[in-house]
Amino acid sequence: MDSKKNPKIVLIVGKSNSGKTTLMEKLIRELSARGIRVGSVKHTHETFTFDKTGKDSWRHKNAGAVASLVVTDTKIALVKEDTRPAEEKFFSYLGDADLILGEGFKTFCLPKIEIFRKESPHEAPMCLGDPNLVAFVTDTDIRPKEKPSFGLEDTQALADLVEEHFLVSLSGRGA
Repeated sequence: MDSKKNPKIVLIVGKSNSGKTTLMEKLIRELSARGIRVGSVKHTHETFTFDKTGKDSWRHKNAGAVASLVVTDTKIALVKEDTRPAEEKFFSYLGDADLILGEGFKTFCLPKIEIFRKESPHEAPMCLGDPNLVAFVTDTDIRPKEKPSFGLEDTQALADLVEEHFLVSLSGRGA
């Protein structure tokens, strides 16, 4: 891992069932096709177990290992207690990416792209007054002042904005 690399972080936010995951998939696919190394992180409030009870890695952790790493020829899975703030974890585990896209983390003071759909059971977007909002994705007539807005299928244009605002140094156009 290149410890000198400092990936940018952009959060995809929206209320539940707003289409965050679908937007993440589209944006990751588009940016990756442009040669950008994208790391992704998903926020969850739920407590869940990655390791299955009785499996070897679970047994290792329960025997007292501080971490358990499962390795194949092409993938790894790490189970490790880590109580550091989330942003530190982003850089620690995804620091070799050019860009980190986070799904959720709406209360973080990081650049945000909000998605809001007509079909949403929610009455209004949540980040229009947030100074960290950099773009708004919607199929409604709502358009925030002084922030670019995109339709649900405007993935290429949204990727252009992300690339121009957060990845300029990768393209050789300056900092």
